[in-house]
Amino acid sequence: MAEPLFNRLCLVGIGLIGSSIARVAKKRGDIAKTIVVTTRRAETLQRVRELGIADVVEADAARAVEGCDGVIFCIPVGAYADAMRHIAPHLAPGAVLTDVGSTKGSVVRDLAPLMPEGVHLIPAHPMAGTEHSGPDAGFPELFEGRYCIVTPLPDSDPAAVEKVKELWRRCGSMIETMDPITHDKVVAIVSHLPHLIAFTICGTADDLAEETKEAVLKFAASGFRDFTRIAASDVDMWRDVFLNNREAVLEMLSRFSEDAHAFGRAIRRGEAGFIEDRIKRGRKIRRSLIERKQA
Repeated sequence: MAEPLFNRLCLVGIGLIGSSIARVAKKRGDIAKTIVVTTRRAETLQRVRELGIADVVEADAARAVEGCDGVIFCIPVGAYADAMRHIAPHLAPGAVLTDVGSTKGSVVRDLAPLMPEGVHLIPAHPMAGTEHSGPDAGFPELFEGRYCIVTPLPDSDPAAVEKVKELWRRCGSMIETMDPITHDKVVAIVSHLPHLIAFTICGTADDLAEETKEAVLKFAASGFRDFTRIAASDVDMWRDVFLNNREAVLEMLSRFSEDAHAFGRAIRRGEAGFIEDRIKRGRKIRRSLIERKQA
């Protein structure tokens, strides 16, 4: 077995992603010698103890990060700045601080000015998840065969960047490197916009007259069920995603709205060729995802 990457790795937050990291680290043994978990809720701390997915469980994040050479933020991106202010004086020189957030421009904006000298900020985003949340939701295979996008800063320490990449390789991920702005535009179309649409469709269904809504729920086909699965995602996390990637999300929403209006016009005018083209393009993208083993 390879030497552990970290002597002491602290997970700040322990939802789906954090608990999955903890589980794969426990299973492999070569990610960290000691796994520390910190979260504010007493009941969550107790559940982590019961699950046995951490070596140390601590309510105070400042105490939890002391002596850690690796720290991973596994909390909603809107909470990063406050968390960083709390732990910054306690971070060890040379420590690597990374994260799992779905926005990267906001991470740089909120964390870079607060970083103590000698601590390395290496943002990352594992492109994996389910609609479930909490420490019971995680499983060690979550990241296998999925991409993790690492978004180092221009002046990032190469050794720290490689350490974060190797962390995710050991979790089973495939690694891509992007700048934060490109990342935010990409995830706006492949992740954030689909969630926005799912939340909206479910909201529309919920606003229907009671009789119609009951029929929708009774006869919901797989397409609608897929939307409800996405719409069941964590409230705090997705609120923060939309607010912290608003420019990219709004840009992609504008483009989508134009395309949706064009589709509507084609239906209204009976333009079969336009409709067929859009369906064929959708089928082509689906086949491409299957070929890449991402579906």
